[in-house]
Amino acid sequence: MFVACACDLGSEDSRIKVHDLLIQYGFKKIQNQLYETSTLSEKNLARMKVDLDKITDFYDRLRLYQYPMEETLVITSLEGKKWKRLTTIV
Repeated sequence: MFVACACDLGSEDSRIKVHDLLIQYGFKKIQNQLYETSTLSEKNLARMKVDLDKITDFYDRLRLYQYPMEETLVITSLEGKKWKRLTTIV
């Protein structure tokens, strides 16, 4: 599946940790704090979200654009240490 991750991180420490984790999951840095991959499985996506939750703090914000997931584009966001599904576009 294709996944893009946009980051708005509260500290340099968080930026380094998130960058390293995304690279481990096969993401490529496209722009400043924007990463993409087309090789991530749904299982690894779920695992990555858990790992991201562990290394981020309350002030970090991430937005994931996932396609195809359940045959649609899904946008999820990590804000305030909580994952939320923002929208599903058919």
